[in-house]
Amino acid sequence: MPARFKDLALDALDHQALADWWCRAIGYVRRDSLADAGERPAEWPVPIVDPAGVGPLIWLNPVREPKNGKNRMHLDVVGDRDGLLALGATLVRARDEEIGWDILADPEGNEFCAFAP
Repeated sequence: MPARFKDLALDALDHQALADWWCRAIGYVRRDSLADAGERPAEWPVPIVDPAGVGPLIWLNPVREPKNGKNRMHLDVVGDRDGLLALGATLVRARDEEIGWDILADPEGNEFCAFAP
């Protein structure tokens, strides 16, 4: 086996704000808040984690360029579409007779699929 899964990484123009958005959306917390590690420099990537220790570690990485084009890899979540929209997600495509999930985008346009609970 040449490799094993480690973490997920998501690029963002405002990685601090997007980390907070994803924390609100999926119930994650900033990893440093659990470790009492103090403040990280604002320009560093932000690690967010599932406080129950079940989900994968997600890094929000600062980049200078905006998202351009369709994601080739994305997150799938189980959640309430209307609740995610109220947090600031946008609806890309609603579930219909062809797909049984909603395709949403986070505030920076990163698509993700939302499956009904």
